[in-house]
Order: sequence, then C-alpha cells, then structure tokens
Amino acid sequence: MLARLQSRSCRVRPCSPLLSSSRTSPSSISRLTSRRPLSSSATPQPPSRLRPYAVRTALTAFGLGVAYELDKEYNASAIIRNLRTLWTCALIAIDYKLNFQPDKAEDIPALQERVAQRVYDLLTSNGGLYIKIGQAFANNAAFLPRPMQEKFSRLFDDAPQVPYSVVEKVFLSEFGRPPAGPDGVFQVFEEQAAASASIAQVHRAKLKTTDGSEQWVAVKIQKPDVSKQVGWDLTAFTAVMWMYEHWIFNVPAMFAVNFINDHLRRELDFECEARNSLETASFVAQEPRLADRVYIPKVYPEFSTRKVLTAEWIDGVRLSDRPGIERLMGNDTRETVRPPLPADRFPTLKGGSEWVMRTMVDLFSAQIFRWGWVHCDPHPGNIIIRPHPDPSRAKQGQAQFVLLDHGLYVRASDTFRHEYARLWKGLLTVDFDVVKDIASEWGIGTPDLFASATLLRPVRFAQSDLPDLAKMDDYERGVFMKERLKSFLIDTDRMPKELLFIGRNMRIVQGNNQTYASPVNRIRIIGYWASRSLATSNKLSFRHRVGEFLNHFLFLSVLFTSDVIFWATRARQWVWHLFGRTSQSFEDELEATMRNFAKSNFGIDVPTGVFEG
Repeated sequence: MLARLQSRSCRVRPCSPLLSSSRTSPSSISRLTSRRPLSSSATPQPPSRLRPYAVRTALTAFGLGVAYELDKEYNASAIIRNLRTLWTCALIAIDYKLNFQPDKAEDIPALQERVAQRVYDLLTSNGGLYIKIGQAFANNAAFLPRPMQEKFSRLFDDAPQVPYSVVEKVFLSEFGRPPAGPDGVFQVFEEQAAASASIAQVHRAKLKTTDGSEQWVAVKIQKPDVSKQVGWDLTAFTAVMWMYEHWIFNVPAMFAVNFINDHLRRELDFECEARNSLETASFVAQEPRLADRVYIPKVYPEFSTRKVLTAEWIDGVRLSDRPGIERLMGNDTRETVRPPLPADRFPTLKGGSEWVMRTMVDLFSAQIFRWGWVHCDPHPGNIIIRPHPDPSRAKQGQAQFVLLDHGLYVRASDTFRHEYARLWKGLLTVDFDVVKDIASEWGIGTPDLFASATLLRPVRFAQSDLPDLAKMDDYERGVFMKERLKSFLIDTDRMPKELLFIGRNMRIVQGNNQTYASPVNRIRIIGYWASRSLATSNKLSFRHRVGEFLNHFLFLSVLFTSDVIFWATRARQWVWHLFGRTSQSFEDELEATMRNFAKSNFGIDVPTGVFEG
C-alpha cells in the first residue's frame, strides 16, 4: 500500500514543478513568474457595457428616422406636427405654472413675450389649418397680452405654392386627366399659380370652347397635405383647448371647439364651397338694392370636385390694393408723377371709395339681418372692384362689387337674427333693458362688455366700481382679466355660436372701412338694416307690421344723431386736408375709444390698428 502511494506520488511530481522544493530553486520561480503574469491569465476582463447602449441608441435613431420619413411621405408629417403642438403647449403650461406667480410679477412681461413667440412659431411652422386657427384667435387679439397682439398681426394666410407636378397629380386623381393638353381638362393651364394660401392655390386656365371664344377661369386646387393633416390638426386643437380649460387656465375654451372644427372641415370641401357660391348668388339676385351692384362669380360644377373648384375669372382691382382702388374710383386726384398701377388699364369709375364701402356694408348687413347666411372671411383680398360688365350706356362708368372665396359661411337662425336685430336697435336707441335681456338670454354676464364688443364702440351702462388697474402689477392685472372673462361667459351652452363668426365679419368690415379713412357711417348703415329686417319679417301679422314700420321710421330719426357725429368728423377731416394735414376718421376715433375702454376695463395696452380684424 505504501509502495503504491509512493509510486503515484512520483508520477504526479513532474506535472507540478513548482511544488517540488528539491528540483525548483527560488531563481527558477522568479523566472517563471516574470514570464507568466498570474493576473492577466487567471482573471478574464468583463465585456464593455457601452456596446449594448450604443447598439440600442443606433437602432432607436434608425427607427425614429424611418418613422419620420414614413410620416413625412405618407402622412404629410401629421404626427410630427402634433408632437410639436403638444410639446409647445406643454412648455407654455409649465412656464405659466412656474412663473405666473405673485412674487414674479416683474417677470410676467418676459413670460408673455416667450409664450407669444412659441405660439407664433408653432402656427407658422405647422401652417395649413394652423393658420386658420390662428386667425380665429387673432379676431379677439384685443383681449390678449400685447406681445400676442403684435405676433397675431403678422399672421397672414399666404404660403409658397406647391410645384406643378403636385397639381398634375391632383388632377389625375380627381379627373383622370392632366390639367391641359390634348386629353387635358382645359385648353390652357398656367403652371405658375396666380395666388397661394395655406390650404389651396389658384391657377388661371382657359376653357375648351366650340365657338372659339376665350373663357378664362380661376382654378382653385387644394394642397394634398391638407386633407391628410386635417383630422390630426383638429384633434390636437381640441385636446389643447380641453387641457387649457380643465387643467391649466380654468377659463371657458371648449364651448366653441366643435362648432369651429365643423366649419373648418366644410371649408376644405370645395363642392360645399360651390354650393355656398350658388346660394349667395341666389340671395343677391333677390335683393333689389344689391342685385346690380354685387356679383358672385359663376361656378363650373363639371370642372369642380371636393379638391378642385373652377369659377369664372374676374379681372379687376382687389380691395387690398388701396392705391389701385383710389385710382379706379377717382379718389386719387394727385397731379404728381407716380408709378403706373395695374388699375390704370381700367377707366375711372363713379362713386369713389364711398360707393365701395357703402356697398360692402350693405351686402354684409343684408347677409346678417335679412338672409341669415354670412360670409365669414370678407378680408380685402376676397373683394374685387371692376367696371360694370353691362356695355349699355346707362352702365358706363359704373362699378361692380365682386365677392370671392365662399368656403366659410355660417347660417343664422330666424330666432338669432330677430334677437340680434333687436340688440342693435336697443344699443342705438340706448334701450339698455333690451340689451340686458338679450345678454341674459345668451348666457352673458356683463352686458356692457358685450354691447361694446357688438358695436365696436365703448358702452357703459352705469358707473361700476372697477379697481384702479394702474396700481396693479402684471400678475394682479392678469388675475383680474381672467375673472372678468369668466364673468362674461357665465353659461356657454346658451351662447349662440354664430356670434364667433359674425363678430369676425363685423371686425373685418370695420377694418376695411377704416383703411379707406371711413367714407361711410358703418354703424348707421348696420342699424338701418337691423331695424328694416324687424319691420319686413314674414312672421308678422298686419297689425304688428304696421307697428314695426312706425318704429322703424322713428328709429331713422334716432340715427340722425349718429349722422351728425359722423359728418362733424368728416368736416374736420376735410378742413385738415386743406392745410395738408391728416385727421382721425370716424373709425379711428372709435378705435381710440375702444383702446381706452380696454385699458380701463382690462388693463390691456392695445396697439393701434388691432381692431381692423
């Protein structure tokens, strides 16, 4: 047994020289240790943790890049636009929560400037319907902080045109044919757009005719991205308004969202716009006071679809071209040398700018009080003045008022029209009981503010105990304004939503009149149509009709007071003009008093021109 253990021990030793003290010297151990470091061979290095993170980051970036390109190519960047919206609104909400505090009152102007820039950047970056939504907010810019007023005043509905190749794809999709050519829809189609806005652009084209006559038309093409974005955009708009009402500012914001969304969707349906145009033309033809003065361009249904609208091309001068209108209507009497204008190709017409403004106020007053069918976007670019097309001698030198862009209309019920006419009549006869009753019926808690917003002229029923806003800091004024707005809309369910768009119409009409130095008494004309609509209502009995007509003639005598003020202002303008100086017009004075009203009631510093719509 011992012999076997010794034998086994002898066989093991050669395999482990370090354990043999008889055969291995200290110098040998040193040499072996120096040749084979134990730490490097016995302990393996752990794998780097950076590599998995780098791989994940690269895969995430690649996935996001693919998603971005797919969203851009097939979804018109709708997801990116909504993420931009939510991010911007979240930043605004956090900024307000953190910095709109009593101890930071001196920093609130900088806060308002940041918010205004973020909102403006969002609207202009997203474009499309965001411009339309921004313009809806701009209608009430007078009640927003000054930085917001200044930003919204630069928010125009214009955009670069899409290339002709995109237009051609729209035609192939809608008609199965290109815009022009042997198999095209039109004989001639100008590839360069005549005008381009946020949701559509207009091209000039010539119809194919059998008699060889030249019939030029305006072809409005919806930009393809808009239809892909509309659902996402309106959903984001609704979500933001809900969060602002319920989580952040606690002020009414949701009550009109569905109404606005519905009308914006209709504006994208060009077949609906064609029907609106035909209905407006029918109303105009039935109104003797407007039938010859106003023209609605003819629509060609056979060349129109949901995304393409073809209408008669109108050659004239747009209301936005004030020097051109003054030249066309004979107001430009300067003998100095001036550069040529597009209006120079037309003969001088009769009536001056007074005829233009009177026709404009008559038309939109008839829409509000007589027809209940209101054009909601009467900005100067949508109005053209041209020589009357009737070649007879009786019409020589006469002008005609042409109304374009019939995409956005609001229909007012008979009940609303009746109450709105009573409201105007009550305001002009200083019958504040009527105004208070209607304001209460519509869920409005501050009738004086409501009356001022309606007339666009300050109205104060009684001296109210307002705090001295000049002694308040920016935080206190902000809180006060919020409470005033909440007291204004005490029951949003009862408020007629038509007021939102009719108010827009009224403000733009006022701005147009103001731009041309207020040649007509806008308030008197609107008051006349309001009273006349009450007297000519089809629902009146004979006895009530006689009574309303008597009231109407009495009301005309009341309007004489407004005329006295108006003509006194005009006389002052003429006197100052004789001395080569300018004076405030009737609308300028109304705007100045409204700015003072906003300052004293809300503590808002309103810049000049904000009420031009």
